[in-house]
Amino acid sequence: QVQLVESGGGLVQAGGSLRLSCASSRSIFGINNMGWYRQAPGKQRELVAAITSGGNTNYADSVKGRFTISGGNARNPVFLQMNSLIPDDTAVYYCNVKAYMTRDYWGQGTQVTVSS
Repeated sequence: QVQLVESGGGLVQAGGSLRLSCASSRSIFGINNMGWYRQAPGKQRELVAAITSGGNTNYADSVKGRFTISGGNARNPVFLQMNSLIPDDTAVYYCNVKAYMTRDYWGQGTQVTVSS
C-alpha cells in the first residue's frame, strides 16, 4: 500500500518562502501525473500546480510566477517551491500522484500558514 507524506509546511511571514516535499512509503512506478492541491477553511480543494511525467506543468492563476512544481523520483515524486507567499496561500496542501492511469494516491496534507 502506497502512503504519501507531505513535509515542509509551517508558519511563514508574507513574502517568505517554503518548499514542500512529498515522500512515498514505496516506490511508485508508472507515474502519469503529479500535483499539489490545497484546501483553505470553508473552501473546496483546488489544484495549485501539476506536472506530467513528461515535464509539462500547469499552475493556478493565483500562483503563477510564485510557485514552481518539480518532479523527483519514485520515492520522492514531487516538490513545490513556494515564493512570495501571501496570506491567501494559507491552506492545507496535499500532494497527489496518479499512476498507470488508474491509481490515485493522496497524502494527508501539510499546513501552510502565511501571516500578514
